[in-house]
Amino acid sequence: MKKGRPKKNENGSISYDNASKKWRCWFYILNSTTLKKERKSKSFETEQEAKDYLSTLENQKENILFNENNGIPLNLLIKSNIERKYDLGIIAGNQYNRLNRTLKTIEKWELATKNIDDITSEEIQMYMNSLRNYSNSYITKIHELIYGAYYIAEKKKYIVRNPMDDVIRPKSNKEDKEVRAMTIEEQQTFTNYLMSMPISLEPYKNVFLFQMFLGLRIGEALALRKNDINLQKNIVSVKRTLTVDKARTLIVGNKTKTYSGKRDIPIPEFIKDSIIEQMKESDNNKDNLLFTSKNDTLIFTNNVNYRLKRILKAMGIQGISSHSLRHTFGTRCIEARYESCYSSKVIRT
Repeated sequence: MKKGRPKKNENGSISYDNASKKWRCWFYILNSTTLKKERKSKSFETEQEAKDYLSTLENQKENILFNENNGIPLNLLIKSNIERKYDLGIIAGNQYNRLNRTLKTIEKWELATKNIDDITSEEIQMYMNSLRNYSNSYITKIHELIYGAYYIAEKKKYIVRNPMDDVIRPKSNKEDKEVRAMTIEEQQTFTNYLMSMPISLEPYKNVFLFQMFLGLRIGEALALRKNDINLQKNIVSVKRTLTVDKARTLIVGNKTKTYSGKRDIPIPEFIKDSIIEQMKESDNNKDNLLFTSKNDTLIFTNNVNYRLKRILKAMGIQGISSHSLRHTFGTRCIEARYESCYSSKVIRT
């Protein structure tokens, strides 16, 4: 290896700088404004480090982001990973939108637009530490997006060393929110109310009953079709859930939230009449759906949650959300030691 500044080599070159006593990697990048190649350099302690860096630049050139941005910016690599997962069907529209909202938070970080090989572990750690006023779950989401980007970069040899190896995910200053289950007394009060109300006055009554006594997620209940109910076998088949597509339009998905979410659940005898009532009510519903709005469109989960809180507030029951109803089902199962998936005390009186 010759010492001093090397001759022009558009593939990049390595030289030793006597003044700084460091090895320099020389390379060319395209100026997006002038459309001319500009010569740049970066210093390293050892010759091997300089060679490794030059090798990563060659690998980065295989990524379209490099040629468009004179490098691979962290936020754009995260964005391309989200797009790739969506295109491969790894994530659905709802999660696609959630991840992009999290990315917008990351993009508020002043280093988010820097190239992946210019950001240090210390800088990422400082950023992660600044997030402690967010919830633990949100900090985890941000950490996973950044970690995922660098995992791809390391796998494709875009970087010499993964800076995330030294980054520790901090703990939030906030306490984790606990999902509270209804007490048996609260569940009985709520159940008695629902069982006494006709669908015309309480259109979501059976949504709540499906969640509370069959353990359905709200999106699963709202995606049920009449042919998912088998009255002969006395079961409800859960096959899909409400979700949103990439354009944030509410749709009926073609699968459940998780692989294990597809299941058959026995119908408690005391709510069977309510289910039959709901099936009759839905005779002319679009796509054979069990639940639709008055204008025969899909029901937004927020509308159901809002109605639930209004009912419970009038009953003096606090700290309960739609997800709490599913949690209540699970709690009763544990209390009954799996002998029954609902308490015999929680019936119409």
